[in-house]
Amino acid sequence: MSKKLVAYFSASGVTENVARKLAQAAGADLYEIKPEVPYTEADLDWRNKNSRSSVEMQDKKFRPALADKNAGIDNYDVIFVGFPVWWYVAPTIINTFLESYDFSGKTIVLFATSGSSGFGKTVEELKCSVSDTTVIKEGKVLNGNQTVEAIKEWVDELNL
Repeated sequence: MSKKLVAYFSASGVTENVARKLAQAAGADLYEIKPEVPYTEADLDWRNKNSRSSVEMQDKKFRPALADKNAGIDNYDVIFVGFPVWWYVAPTIINTFLESYDFSGKTIVLFATSGSSGFGKTVEELKCSVSDTTVIKEGKVLNGNQTVEAIKEWVDELNL
């Protein structure tokens, strides 16, 4: 039986809600990926090309600093990594998170929340942030009012 972690970034609480249900469904520990400087509502205004999130997403090399690096990745075999989809990909803080730990030999399963899109090029854009021995699986966009039972069915299908 593999030891699992659900690590998530949530700017508005939507992804956090799903992450908590996923941790319960998967029998996993929970870890919040927090930016050193929290995002404000103005920072998240995707309609403003000068908002913090817009500026960060325009520069694929930008890496927002993390508030801590205490995820204890060494203790886990499978890490579910969750985030809201921004501009059809994961926010660059997810790259920061992946580049802050050694995921060699581990399996990462992505999950996301999104107002209107799927994963887009997320897997492709995150692979550069982990070693070649790390398996990244495109998981699922978990929108709406997901039940723990429905999420458990998905987790069971993954055979982790």
